[in-house]
This record gives sequence, C-alpha cells and structure tokens, in this order.
Amino acid sequence: MNDKELENQATADDNLTQQDEVTAQNNEPAIEAPESISEVDQLRIELSNSKDQYLRLVAEFDNFRKRNAKERVELIQTAGKDLIQSLLAVMDDSDRAFKTLETATDINAVKEGMNLVLSKLTNILNQKGLKEMESPIGKEFDAELHEAITEIPAPSEDMQGKVVDVMEKGYYLNDKLIRYAKVIVGK
Repeated sequence: MNDKELENQATADDNLTQQDEVTAQNNEPAIEAPESISEVDQLRIELSNSKDQYLRLVAEFDNFRKRNAKERVELIQTAGKDLIQSLLAVMDDSDRAFKTLETATDINAVKEGMNLVLSKLTNILNQKGLKEMESPIGKEFDAELHEAITEIPAPSEDMQGKVVDVMEKGYYLNDKLIRYAKVIVGK
C-alpha cells in the first residue's frame, strides 16, 4: 500500500473507533435491523441487477441475430424452389419435344409443339412477375434501360441517336429492371 492508501485506512479506522465510543457513551447498543441496508449496498445490488439485465439483453439480441441469419440463409437457399418446381413441367415438355424431333416427319407439328412449350414457359414466368420490356426500336436510346452494343450509320436522318435493332430483350421482375435491352444505335 502507498502512503495515500494508508492514510485513508487510518482515517476509516479512526471513524469506526469514534462511532464505537459514541455508542458506548450513550449506552445504546448499535443494532442494525437485518432489513436495513446501507445506501452503498443498495446501489451495489441495483448495479448487479442492471448488469444482469444488460447481459441477458445482449445474449437475447445475439440469439436473435444468429436466428435471423440462419433464416436468411434458408430463405436464400429455397427462394427459387417455387419457380424451379413450376419450370419442371416445361423441362418435361422440352424433353418430349426433342424425342419427337427424332422421328417427326411433319415440320408443322414440331413447330406447333415448340410454340406450345415456349408459351407455357412464358406464362409461368409472367405469373412469377417477369415482364418483357417493350421493343425500343425507333425510340430514343436511354442508358437507364438500354445497353448499346454498337453504333451503326443510321438508315435515315430521323433514326440518329435512336435504337435501330434489338439483340437481346430487356426484362422487368415485379416492375424492377433485371436485364437491360442490348441494342444497336444509329449514329
């Protein structure tokens, strides 16, 4: 102990001795009721309770965070399940169509079958929120919606800076752009 701590200890001992002398002079025994707790002890109990509540709250939040992360991973892993199950019917139809191609003699029947498969696929994707972008041919090039692959000389004056041809269609999913239309622009 350093000198300062020794002085504080001596002062505390002197204070206790003085209290004992006062109690002896008054001939009243120093009795503390077991229910009465000093203010310091009461504050220590409150601090202990607050620490306990804090630790429980932190643990509860940590459990919530872990549970939320686990649910998010499961959701991501199964997010496409519904779509994939819907597309399995199209896959089966495609397999049957290709088997039929080997023995088919009527080209019109094959075309009709392929059109049915394509329309089934389109309907399923539309039900899931996919929407094809309107054809931008003849419209002004918009970098927010289109991706210019190349520029070619415009076939006419009024086609300069406008979309001349579409190489790949653009698509929206639930009104959010998910693929830009790849276009050729006239210059």
